[in-house]
Amino acid sequence: MAERKGKRSRGASSKDLKELRKKALEVIKRLRPLYESPKLELEFSTPFELLVMAILAAQESDKRVNEVRPALFAAFPTAREMARARQEKLEELIKSINFYRRKAKLVIECARRLVELYDGEVPKEVEKLEELPGVGRKTASMVAGCAYGTPALIVDRHVHRVSLRLGLTKEKNPDKAEEELRKIVPKRYWLEFSLLLMTHGKRICKARKPDCGSCPLTDLCDYFLSVCPQV
Repeated sequence: MAERKGKRSRGASSKDLKELRKKALEVIKRLRPLYESPKLELEFSTPFELLVMAILAAQESDKRVNEVRPALFAAFPTAREMARARQEKLEELIKSINFYRRKAKLVIECARRLVELYDGEVPKEVEKLEELPGVGRKTASMVAGCAYGTPALIVDRHVHRVSLRLGLTKEKNPDKAEEELRKIVPKRYWLEFSLLLMTHGKRICKARKPDCGSCPLTDLCDYFLSVCPQV
């Protein structure tokens, strides 16, 4: 078993990749009718709003972040206005979410960088987004994909968990898992794949108690087959 894991970590064979790609496409095919037009649960109307909302959503529920959105963007609708915000004022508007002081600081720093580097506009490229304060790979991919339609894999905790259970990746690190998934999932399906797995992870393939009885993917799922090997 250890030898097998070692081989996988150095890269799957072309045969393995072909089988994994086939599985990924089957996953997309089966989840499409279950989640028609999947989308983020974070609410936004501009790329800047999504960028800020994604920063605030770290270790917090989308529902709670959505609740602070109206007042937040009524006060600071653009990067230029957010860059001039007093941190105490911003903290007051978002104090109901986890780590609000740290997040207020990051949002202001991010807005200032947008003004300095991009005249207040949010860039479309994942690599440029990653250079902004408070923006990691997941957030950068989310903004590029969902605000601009740029092909992007969003490997949040739900996508990562479902991919691991399905056996599409064995990487525990989300960034490394994304590297593997980029080889498996055709680029034109990256965003759809991400949103489908994100939704599936929230509704059925939950972290603590997956509802395998309602899942259309059990015959493709390494986790389910290991728990129920007779199936």
